[in-house]
Amino acid sequence: MKKDALRLLVIVLGLAEVVLLAHWIDDHRQDMNARFGEERLYVDGATAKRLTFAFNGIAADWYWMRSLQYVGGKIVRYEDSHNGRFNLGNLSSLDLKLLAPLLRVSTTLDPQFMAPYEYGAFILPEVNQDEAISLLNYGIAANQSSWRLYHYLGYIYWQREDYAQASDIYAAGSRLPGAPAWMAALSARMKAEGGSRDAGREMYRRLYEDSKDEAVKDMVTKQIMRLDSLDDRDVIRRLLTDYRAQSGRCASAWRDVTGALRTARLKIDSTTGAPLDPSDTPYRLIKDHRTKFEMGDVDRVLDGDLDPFIRNYLLSRRKGTLGSAAEAGDDS
Repeated sequence: MKKDALRLLVIVLGLAEVVLLAHWIDDHRQDMNARFGEERLYVDGATAKRLTFAFNGIAADWYWMRSLQYVGGKIVRYEDSHNGRFNLGNLSSLDLKLLAPLLRVSTTLDPQFMAPYEYGAFILPEVNQDEAISLLNYGIAANQSSWRLYHYLGYIYWQREDYAQASDIYAAGSRLPGAPAWMAALSARMKAEGGSRDAGREMYRRLYEDSKDEAVKDMVTKQIMRLDSLDDRDVIRRLLTDYRAQSGRCASAWRDVTGALRTARLKIDSTTGAPLDPSDTPYRLIKDHRTKFEMGDVDRVLDGDLDPFIRNYLLSRRKGTLGSAAEAGDDS
């Protein structure tokens, strides 16, 4: 009887220790992750491969998952400190200095593991383009029949605006067994059109169709929307210029050009008459009331592109036609 009671006591104490340990781990997990984010890897791929013996595949999966957790943890901490959602198009602000080593260890442990190469092609260029190129070249050397790796590497060079190199890489990939016909077509298009939006749109569409990673698909979708928005802005600027030429004054509100916007098949906000971007956010009309110069591309202005306003200001001042902001009769 005493032995049974002693066994029960040991079990209860053991369970209590497990609970306390779990609470301690939860309380300290964030601090541990933060410290990891600032450390460096002390084991390179070759050393990790020797240490893991026959378990290289499992270790490769672990390093791959750790790279995802590393990026995810950085994003969470960024959002916590900036009170809002993180923009995946601005990865350079995360200081992802461990990402390249993590992906390199994972692919060294298992050179045929494709997921880190795809992830690296999309994420690493925002951090270090040379590391991204090195990773993909390593993958191609280890998987010489994989046309997808040529696809990813060509995309990196296209991002780098090295269109001739991107075209050559797509051409090389198109000659591999099983490569789709669009690889050769995209190679020719890059050689002919370089960084045109239509070529970029096709590039992103192919990347979307080929990817199974939802995060990658989300990034690609946003890039396509960005290209569509650039097309919209070109049309809007042209319509505003036409309106000024025909009426002798700048548009004071979007309703002045609503008909032209509809004719151009742009999406329109039914309440304000403002054109909508691909995410259904209204474009804003920016106007300098002193020179009467307007621009329908607020992002360009916020990004610091004030040259058109400065040029019109100087011209108006030289001609003696410079007015004042107080003369404005609208608040567009």
